[in-house]
Amino acid sequence: MTQQCEIAWFSALCDDDYEFLGVPDPQLKSSWEHCRNIVLRAEEGGFDNILLPSGYELGLDTTAFAAAVATQVRRIKLLWATRIGEDWPPQLARRIATMDRILGPNAAGTAGRLNVNIISSDIPGEKMPSGPRYARATEVMKIVRTLLNGEHLDFEGEHYKLKLDPARISTISGKCPAFYFGGLSDEARQCAAEAADVYLMWPDTMPNVREVIADMKARAARFGRALKFGYRAHVIVRETEDEARAYAARLLSKLDDATGTAIREKSLDAKNYGVQRQGELRASAGDDGFVEEHLWTGIGRARSGCGAAIVGTPDQVLAKLRAYQAEGIEAFILSGYPHAQEADLFARHVLPHIEHAPLNL
Repeated sequence: MTQQCEIAWFSALCDDDYEFLGVPDPQLKSSWEHCRNIVLRAEEGGFDNILLPSGYELGLDTTAFAAAVATQVRRIKLLWATRIGEDWPPQLARRIATMDRILGPNAAGTAGRLNVNIISSDIPGEKMPSGPRYARATEVMKIVRTLLNGEHLDFEGEHYKLKLDPARISTISGKCPAFYFGGLSDEARQCAAEAADVYLMWPDTMPNVREVIADMKARAARFGRALKFGYRAHVIVRETEDEARAYAARLLSKLDDATGTAIREKSLDAKNYGVQRQGELRASAGDDGFVEEHLWTGIGRARSGCGAAIVGTPDQVLAKLRAYQAEGIEAFILSGYPHAQEADLFARHVLPHIEHAPLNL
């Protein structure tokens, strides 16, 4: 029996859509119209879920966008990213419940279609050390989960001391939606193990993917918990491998190093451990940018964060995804450039050959 997984796409809310990496294109800039169209194309293509990313300086406000686009989709899940440094936990819980209600029920009518990507961010303009910042994110997830599970909150933590009942509005299921969370540092891993539901990884070599999954399973078990695992990557799928590699080269054909560096450093997370690991991958890649078979690191030359793509024919891309599944990955968040066009290519040539459905949590 073929293993089932969740396949998500990505809407470029943070000024991250290009025909040529590093070359701004007015037609692809983050706007309500453009980012909404990516979501609608992903739903039409059959994707299960779509990540709505969040950055303070870059692009659109994710909360306003998510609430608006929730009224325009009928089946797809939204993976709404929220920056912990910009919120207050009880208000966050009420906001999640409200958006879950706007988005509406799943096909079975048993739950909503909103999940939450927790980002352990600073308050814009302030800098908090990594340890306390991740400890705060752990507290927030525990507080929000308690309130959205309909339970009285009596919380005494380092960052929050709160006693209150849940707000009147609840999610459709009456339970807290899944928390997707990523981070490679020791503090981030502990945060995920203690409080998240789906641990997200950025691209890495297969031995490192295996090692991280084993470590995270052990950490979660120490809290009496179990995690599911997600993998965020770009993708370039073409009829032949030569065409796919040629398209990868085309993406970089107008990029100069200074522009790429400026783009990477503009992000508030440009110095974190995960971003540094993406840099290490690029440094260890061959002259063609491939760090292992079908994993190309060139995108990271002009992007902070997820910086590698699965590149190849439909069969090669499918085989790579199945290899990740064999290691324990159950959810994929994919993207490509330009996002709407690459979503169509993946939806036509790869998605029909994958057993996929929304992640069962």
